[in-house]
Amino acid sequence: MSNPAPHSPEAPARLLVSLATYNESGNLRDLVTEIRKFAPHAAILVIDDNSPDGTGRIADELKASLPDVHVIHRAGKLGLGSATLEAVKFAVNHGYDLFLNLDADFSHPPRFIPALLDGMRDHDVMIGSRYVPGGAVDGEFNFKRKFMSSGINWYARLLLGLKTKDNSGSYRCYRVAKLAEIDLEQIRSRGYSFQEEILFWCRMVGCRMGETPIRFENRRAGVSKINKREAIAALGIILQLGVARALGQTRGKTK
Repeated sequence: MSNPAPHSPEAPARLLVSLATYNESGNLRDLVTEIRKFAPHAAILVIDDNSPDGTGRIADELKASLPDVHVIHRAGKLGLGSATLEAVKFAVNHGYDLFLNLDADFSHPPRFIPALLDGMRDHDVMIGSRYVPGGAVDGEFNFKRKFMSSGINWYARLLLGLKTKDNSGSYRCYRVAKLAEIDLEQIRSRGYSFQEEILFWCRMVGCRMGETPIRFENRRAGVSKINKREAIAALGIILQLGVARALGQTRGKTK
């Protein structure tokens, strides 16, 4: 019997899972194993920002020992947003059907991947959401972080016209054909505001967006990379994009 055509109903979608890493040597091996448990046919892309703890070396070992693992080494700590953008370009350039991103510290448990993929049957973007019924956040997500997270989500909905509830989390799956309609070179964000900005451009190309509940859990190893400076910069970029939207300067900026 001949193999099914690449896009026939019998053929699984080509899925790329991306992990942006900086000092995640204590998490990476186990995380890749668990991703493959819930998405056995997924390709995995690790983008490492020259981690001093040897994360890049571990990524290379995984690439050498496992099928369909890819690694990009970057010269230094260039930002989560720029790493995710590089992964998006990789997915577009290599012809994947679906692109799924999650944090590399186990705060986004891979057990929710099947629910995200299931939602892609009738959506173009599926968000793993902390803020829809059934979503939750573990205890170490203190009041200050909760306030910042809920505040930036309200801010993004107001300025960018987003309807989704969790616009700041990075646990998401995208339809690559829709990402390919966006002029990726115009994206301003290189830090945390990338999460809101990419949703804005997805909205501009007509993406159908959905949310599925997840539990945001405490990282298993290492320390958080969140800092106040990047959070303030994120607010500034969202404001700039919101003003451009209000002035009609974001129309026609897709491919």
